[in-house]
Amino acid sequence: MGAKAALLAYVDGGVASVLKAAGEPTAEGTAALIARVFPGCRAEPTEGEVLGEATYPPDGLTYAASFTGVDMVCDRRLMFDRPSELPAHLLEATAGRRVILHAMHSVSDWLAFAVWEDGRLRRSLSLSPDSGIVENIGDPFPFEMPYWAGDRLVESDPEWDEEPYALPFHPLELGNEALRALFGFLLEGRPSPEDVDPDEVSLLGFDLTDPDTSRRAHERAALEEAARRMQRRSLHRGPDGIWS
Repeated sequence: MGAKAALLAYVDGGVASVLKAAGEPTAEGTAALIARVFPGCRAEPTEGEVLGEATYPPDGLTYAASFTGVDMVCDRRLMFDRPSELPAHLLEATAGRRVILHAMHSVSDWLAFAVWEDGRLRRSLSLSPDSGIVENIGDPFPFEMPYWAGDRLVESDPEWDEEPYALPFHPLELGNEALRALFGFLLEGRPSPEDVDPDEVSLLGFDLTDPDTSRRAHERAALEEAARRMQRRSLHRGPDGIWS
């Protein structure tokens, strides 16, 4: 399994029905969404991507879309070990809508997802085999039940003499099931006829720059260059005895 995701969505109702009927996202609405999620950042439009390839963008790149009933943003900066600690401004931007956060990374077998309704956290889960269960808040959703019941155990290969998997199920398997239940699509596995085809959903692309970060980087570079000049400078004593 190699699925990775960093996805935040604001929704009014069912996500799947909206994504199935979605056309092109509105440029104005999507730009306003980016401004709410990343206040103060400078956003330059760039090439977009389909949802199936957009869930884990490169650093500095954001994919987003504003549809009627669903706003979604894909960005690595939205990956939180404890989803319950989602920055306040991201919840204040909801205007009473349902908020869904989904993040997973195949290298560490890490999964985190959370759902807020009417501004209140309903469910948050974050876990990986190395860290164990980092956060487990609220009642599990129905799609989680087979995993917690022990029906999705990770089988060890006896030829490799492996130790039992550190969790009762594989986080990425649950992560894909969470994507299907919460968004209506899969990144891995066999889709059903009812699933959304993520390669048919278009997102807009943005290069994001944080002015404060850029300013600090520029100031740091200037200080480092000044230090290098000082190191290269050799001192000489003049006839008047003053070093220069």
